[in-house]
Amino acid sequence: MSDYLARIQELLQEAYSTEKMAIERIAAVMTDRLAKGGIVQLFGCGHSNLIAQEPFYRAGGLVPVMPINSEPIMLHNGAVQASVNEKDTDVSKEIVKNLTFGKYDTLIVISNSGRNPAPIEVARAASTSGIYTVGILSRNYTADSHPSRHHSGLRLEEVVDDSLNNHSPVGDGILTTNSHQLYGSSSSILGIALLNAVLTQVIRLTEKQGIEPPVFKSGNDDDSQEHNEKLVQRYSDRIQF
Repeated sequence: MSDYLARIQELLQEAYSTEKMAIERIAAVMTDRLAKGGIVQLFGCGHSNLIAQEPFYRAGGLVPVMPINSEPIMLHNGAVQASVNEKDTDVSKEIVKNLTFGKYDTLIVISNSGRNPAPIEVARAASTSGIYTVGILSRNYTADSHPSRHHSGLRLEEVVDDSLNNHSPVGDGILTTNSHQLYGSSSSILGIALLNAVLTQVIRLTEKQGIEPPVFKSGNDDDSQEHNEKLVQRYSDRIQF
C-alpha cells in the first residue's frame, strides 16, 4: 500500500513541476472563453470517460462543465466492446455526428496513449469547428513506440491546441510483480489531478476578474439548494444536469 501511494506522489510532483506553465496557459484561455459564454466539454473512452465525468455536477466544482457520454465507448455497455469501438473509425464518425459545440467552448480530450481513433477524431472535429482543444495524455507513449491508429497517422497531441502530460508510465501500472507484470494503475488519478488543477485555476482567474465564479455547493449543505438551482437554470440551455 505505502509503495503505491509513494509512487503516485512522485508522479504527481513530476506532473506539477513540468505541467505548471501549461496549466496556467490553458486555464487562461478557458477563463476567457467561459466569460464569453462558452462551456467546457470533455471526452474520453473507457476509463478516460470516467475522468471526463469526474468534474460534472460536482460539489465544489465549476458549473459549466459537461462530459460527452457516447454509449459505444463507455464501460457500462461492455468494457471489451468499448475498447474495440474506440479503435473503430466507423464508430468514431458516428460519435462525431452527434457533437454540438458553441463558439467559445473548450473541448478537453482524455486519452492515455493518445493513439486511438475516437479521441483523435473528436478532437479533429472540434478543431474544424474552431473550438479550443486540449489533450490530457501520457507522453511516455510516443509516435515511435505507439504510432497512431487513426487514418491520418496523427496522434492526439498533434491535433489539439495544447496538451498536458499525465506522466503515467506505458502500461499504466506503477508497481511490478515478481513475474514482471505491471499493476497499480495510475492514469486516472494523474488525469483527474491535472484536470482539477486546470479547473481550479479557472475559478481563481475568474474571481481575480471581479466575477463570482459559478461553483456548485455540496447538496449535503442545508443552504445549497437555491444556490445550485440558480446555476443549473443559468446553463440549462447547453447542459443537461
